[in-house]
Parts: sequence; C-alpha cells; structure tokens
Amino acid sequence: MRPHLRLASLIFNQPQLVTDHMMDLAMQWANQSLHLNIVNLSVNGAQPQIMDDDGHGGAQMATAVDRRRAVVADTGLDIIPVSGILVSRSAHMNPCEPMTSYEGLRSSVNQAVADPAVEHIILDIDSNGGSATGAFELANDIRAAAQVKPVTAIVNFSAFSGGYLIAAAASNVIVSQTSGVGSIGVIAKHLDVSKRDEQQGVKVTSVFAGDHKNDLTPHEPLSDQSLQFLQGMVQNSYQQFVDAIANFRGLTTQAVKDTQAGIYFGKQGVDAGLADSVETPQAAVNRIAAEVRASRADRQAKATPRRSVAAQAAAMNMRARY
Repeated sequence: MRPHLRLASLIFNQPQLVTDHMMDLAMQWANQSLHLNIVNLSVNGAQPQIMDDDGHGGAQMATAVDRRRAVVADTGLDIIPVSGILVSRSAHMNPCEPMTSYEGLRSSVNQAVADPAVEHIILDIDSNGGSATGAFELANDIRAAAQVKPVTAIVNFSAFSGGYLIAAAASNVIVSQTSGVGSIGVIAKHLDVSKRDEQQGVKVTSVFAGDHKNDLTPHEPLSDQSLQFLQGMVQNSYQQFVDAIANFRGLTTQAVKDTQAGIYFGKQGVDAGLADSVETPQAAVNRIAAEVRASRADRQAKATPRRSVAAQAAAMNMRARY
C-alpha cells in the first residue's frame, strides 16, 4: 500500500469546508490507507474504495475534450463538473472518492471565459465540500468570471460547505426539488495516536525550537495551546466563509451565521436566500441552451440586414462604374 502522507496532512489539523459525514469518510479512508487502527469510525458501515490509475486517463481526457468542443459548438454552453471531494491541487487527487481540484476548476473557468464560442458557463455541482485551502481564492475567481460571462450553478444534487461556496460565487444558483445547499460551517479534527503508540511499545520524543513547532502532534494528547491554535484557524476560516457568502448572495453576515451550518433542500434553499430558483438539472440546461440559441438567432437576424445593405451598396457601386 502506498503511503499518502501528503493527503493525510490535508485531512487532519486543517480547517475543512466539508460536511461532517464527508469528513468521517475521509478519516475512514485515512484509517484504512495509513493503517492507523482507528476503531471508533464508521459511516453506515461502509468502507471507502481506493482507486488507482487504470492506465486509461489519457484516452478519457481526450474524449472529454472532444465532448466539450462538440457541446460548446452546438449549444454555446460550457458545462464544468464539480463533483466529489474538493482539494486544492490536482497533485492531491488519486485515492478514494471522486475528486475535483481548485486549480483544475480555475483552469476550466478561465478557458471558458477566453473561448469566444462559450456564451454561458454552467457549474454542474455535486459535492459535500473539501479543503479550505484555496477555496476562497477560487470562489473570487468564479465571481470575477461571472462579471464577464453568465455563470450558473446547477446543484445536481448537493452543494454543501465548500461545494456551496463555489455555487454561491456564480451569477445564479438553481436547485431541484430534492437538491441541497448550505452547511456553511468549518470543521477540523485532530488525530491522537498516543495510545496506539503505547500499545505498540513506541515512544516518540519531539525535540523542537519555537513554542508552536510541536503543536497538533498526533503523538500526544491535544494540548490547550494546540486546541486554541486549531480553534483560531477554524474561526478564521468560518469568518471568511460567512463574509464570502454574505457578499456573493447579498445577505447580511448575521443571516448567514443564523443558518448554523444547516442544510436546505429545494424551495427551502430559495427561501433562505441561498438559491434563486427550483428547476430540475436537465430542464435548467435545456432552458439555458434555448436562451442562447434565441440570442444567437437574434444576433444573426440583426446582422443580416447590415450585410444586405452592404451588398446592395457594392452592387450599386459596380453598376455606376460600368
């Protein structure tokens, strides 16, 4: 089993814009992958699946690129998937659940903004969130893109925590009757393996300089100093989260805090100010595509008379010369 120490460092001792259920799933994966022997974790009895590269990534990517080009040419829409666990960089992707990286999303959004054939950007979101690192920067980039071209977030079927942050940054948020939004909160977990070390006859001694260098070590129970430090990180990320949602959705910060990280389904999300309308994902895509087609037809109709007048003028000019 390959070690995933970098991913473990992203799971523990870091603020996460993620639902508690997804956080437990990530910890369960870490337990299995890193042989941590955590015995008090369960997600409805389910075990995460670890997926390795099947060697067909290149072919799948080429197919996806071709599919995108065809959709854009036909509809004027660029549909960007946002699914699974959200991580800051693609280098962190590999292990269990479907994952989406912030850097990959930024690249896709920038590509859509720069592509003259793209008239409307759709974020197809089904995510319970993920890492706080890089999330707010991406959300700001999506909001900037929405000033250039319309960006619609279609919740298909969950946009919780970090997933909702991305949705809220769009020009418009659409939910279906059973789609959920919200979970505007931050969570962090500390892993204490000191008892396991003791049972295995292992004693870890840390030699360090700087009062905070050994904060959050997993080989000791959480100290008051480490707890205060972790709480500070969580509160800082929470304030950024609340401020971002309030800004994107035109809500007061108190209204956002009053949600208490609750989740809202369908019309509840609209009533709470977290979404704009209720519509099935496919109906929303069809409607937006029809609007783009109508806009294209209107522009072509307006351009035709101008070309006709120009052609008549050229013909009259030729007759005058002969």
